Parts: sequence; structure tokens; C-alpha cells
Amino acid sequence: MSNSIADLRRKINGANDLQSVVRTMKTLAASNIGQYEQSVRALTDYFSSVEAGLGVCFRERGLSFTGAESKFKGRSVEINAIVFGSDQGLVGRFNDVIADYAIKTLADLPGTPRVWAVGERVHAHLGEAGLRLSGHFAVPSSVTSITPLIAQILVESKAQHTPSATGRTDRDETAELHLFYNRYSSGAMYEPLHQRLLPLDLDWQRELASRSWPTKILPEVMGGSLETLRSLISEYLFVSLFRACAESLASENASRLAAMQRADKNIEELLEDLGGTFHRLRQSGIDEELFDVVSGFEALGGGMPQ
Repeated sequence: MSNSIADLRRKINGANDLQSVVRTMKTLAASNIGQYEQSVRALTDYFSSVEAGLGVCFRERGLSFTGAESKFKGRSVEINAIVFGSDQGLVGRFNDVIADYAIKTLADLPGTPRVWAVGERVHAHLGEAGLRLSGHFAVPSSVTSITPLIAQILVESKAQHTPSATGRTDRDETAELHLFYNRYSSGAMYEPLHQRLLPLDLDWQRELASRSWPTKILPEVMGGSLETLRSLISEYLFVSLFRACAESLASENASRLAAMQRADKNIEELLEDLGGTFHRLRQSGIDEELFDVVSGFEALGGGMPQ
């Protein structure tokens, strides 16, 4: 009996220690979600400025929006994709969700995709599916680590994509650049998202070009409009990649938060079971001790105490 109670005490203490760790991880995950979401919100005004500048350039250059994409219909299309995953543990099906989504989406696109992966685990998953992998990048561990990663991605892909005035590559106008990442929604929820960055969406270009300027002072593009447009497209790519990475990291922590919530609930139920068993054994031990005292007293001939 004493050994059983001692074992239960050790189990209860161990469960309490584990619950403390789980709750600390829940707090950290929730805090990280807030930081990554704040970084996304901080980009909103800047991205709006980039869009406004692009709209001005599109209007001044008089770009034609008449079915340019259909011009290349039937031709071989080069598909390039970047898939954001996670290398951290305790994230549930985070990597499986985005990898399966990317595999399915890319299978429906023309041509043979070339894929870069952010994270070794999602890289392995994509490789097992038979996709053509061009390499992988390390997953950032903080907000400040996102910018160096994006710079590395842009350098790596620059040889494949040199944006032209229309957002297509100088080397091959049919080349496309796609992003796949999990987007954080709320609480511990996220969903996989696909975004085509290049070539620039024609409807989006039309919409930007038709926007009215927010002030009475109309803008003017100084210097070479083509160079300005290319610079703005580069900023558009940077902001889009940064936002995708930050959303992915927020989703990673959301997945971890969900896992820790389930673990906390399971530990709480385990503690209730262990606590109930401990009290039953403890009461049984007390009853046995009282029975031994009474039996000993009766054996001495004292009879039952009054």
C-alpha cells in the first residue's frame, strides 16, 4: 500500500511539473503569435504606399491590359514555388497541411514546378512527393530573422526572376512565382494559402491604375519610369514574402498552441484520475490502520471501546 501511494505521489508530481511546462509553452506560443501578427500589421501602410506607387507607374507607362496572359496560352510555362514550413516540434500537422496543399495545387498547374522549401521537414515531405527541389532555407526563429531570410530568397531566385515592367521575367515571360504558406486566422486556427506573385495579376494592375490619388497634389514619376517601376515591384515582392513568412510563423505557433491546449486538457484529466485514486488508496490505508488498532485492542481482551 505504501509503495502504491508513493508511486502515485511521484506520478502526480511529474504530471504537475509537465503541466507547468505545457502552460509556459502555451503562453510563449500566444505571445509569439501576437508579435508576428503585429509585424504583419506594421507592413500594411507601407504596402499601401507601394501599391499607390505602382498604380501611378502603370498609368504613366500606359500598360496594355488586354489579354496579355492568354498570349502565352499553350506554351511551356516555368513554375517556381516557395513553400513555408516549420522545423520546430509540437506543431501537429502544420507541415503536412501546407505540403499536401502545395503538392495538390502544383499538380493542377501546367509545366514542371521547381520548388524551394523553407524548413527541412517540409522539404523532405515535398521531396517524397517527387517534386523538383531547388533547395531549402532555414526557418526564422524571430521577427528580426525574417528580413535576412527574405533577402536570401530574393538573391536565390533573382537568377530565375528578373522582373520586367509587366512583372514578368526578362529571361522568360511565361515564368511564374508562387507562394504557399499557412495563414493565421484566430485563436489556434490557420489555413493553407496559395498566392501567385509573378507575373503580376492583370486585374490587380487594372485596379491599381484606376485608383484615384488620395490628395489634390498629383504624383509625378521622376527619372526613369521603368527603373522606378522595377524598384516598386521589388518592394512588392519583399513585402509579400515577408508577410507570407510572418503569417506562417504565426500559424506555426497557433498549431503549437492548439497542441499545448490539448496536452493541458489531457494532463488535467490525468491529474483528476490520479488524485481520485490517491485519495481512495489513502482512505483505504487509514481504514486498514484503524482496523488493525481495533483488532489489536480486541485481541488483548479489551472489547470494543465505548
